[in-house]
Amino acid sequence: MTTEHTPAAQASAENLDALNYEEAREQLMAVVGRLEAGGASLEESLALWERGEALAQRCEEWLEGARRRLAAARNNSEDVPPAP
Repeated sequence: MTTEHTPAAQASAENLDALNYEEAREQLMAVVGRLEAGGASLEESLALWERGEALAQRCEEWLEGARRRLAAARNNSEDVPPAP
């Protein structure tokens, strides 16, 4: 059962694109907390799980971008000759 092409899923994906790392991480922690607390219906639990997966992916995208920027900065600093 995939809902990634529904208007709600597309709006949700657009909302994810606007999140910075801290916002995505905070929302992910809230989703995990709700899942761990239990009491949600199966349908709600599945929706929470899907949202959590998307938020985790967004966090990973931010972290990967940070890794690339650090690697580029390291490479650039290695190209600069030492100061006299």
